[in-house]
Amino acid sequence: MLRRSLHSLVLLTAVLGLCGCEAMHNYLPNGFFTFAGRSEHPRDLTTTETPSTQGTFEEARLSTKHPSSIVVCRSHQCAPAELSMSAEYIYNSLLQLFDNNNYQKILICQADSQTHVCLENYLSLPIHVGIVPTNAYIDHAKITDVIVGKNSTMNIILNYNVTYGGQVADCTPSKSLLFARKTNHVLLEDAGYTCKMTTVGSTSIKTVFAIDYIDLDYGYIGGYYSIGLSGPAYGGGSGYMLLRLPQNAYPLSPALKAPKSAKRGSLANQVAGMPNSQTDTSSHMQQGVQVFPLEKSN
Repeated sequence: MLRRSLHSLVLLTAVLGLCGCEAMHNYLPNGFFTFAGRSEHPRDLTTTETPSTQGTFEEARLSTKHPSSIVVCRSHQCAPAELSMSAEYIYNSLLQLFDNNNYQKILICQADSQTHVCLENYLSLPIHVGIVPTNAYIDHAKITDVIVGKNSTMNIILNYNVTYGGQVADCTPSKSLLFARKTNHVLLEDAGYTCKMTTVGSTSIKTVFAIDYIDLDYGYIGGYYSIGLSGPAYGGGSGYMLLRLPQNAYPLSPALKAPKSAKRGSLANQVAGMPNSQTDTSSHMQQGVQVFPLEKSN
């Protein structure tokens, strides 16, 4: 019996030495070589994963984080929008904000989602231009038109300033759509605009911006963004960004002042046959309407 056990042990050792651990793993019961913190089926280190460039254009919308609530600041007080305002109020406020800043330049920065403070004065996107890895940067955009749409929608034409590798990309205007569906769902997205970044073909860029912070007093808009590039240059990134608009969301001339009124009787002085002095005017006003007979010529 002992000799048979020793023979089996020697045979098992020989199989282990010739076939390796993988064969031993298949030979023994499942879980025999499973240790804490390790997978039962180890990853094949001979294979390498190459990131796919397909679907980058549509991943922008899918990877955007949607906020659970929107904070709105007005009259120097901030509170969640769902507590005291409607989606229509948010839409009207954003319409006034963008309309006040039409034809103006919006500053764009990478920011902290909690403090709403800029960390960098631009957005940095890791991309590949052909086979060359580099970064694309967006630091501002110019509003060229604001159009009121239907069902709480707003069409905004934006011209993004896109640079990469020390060069400025030649980009077409972005036709963006802003809509406020609910008090916790305000989105700014575009149908995609093109940039000339290589000598062959154009690159499509799509932006999705889920807004979660609106400061009507100072013209700040914050939210989670996702930007995807597809074409000869591909890549993209996501994070939290802050928009800084020059004007606030209030009317540009809220206090309408009437011109200084002239003295009483000035209008009466222009009418023929009316007395010139205020005293005469007041006396006639007390007596009622007076009839002034016309002089008869002989």
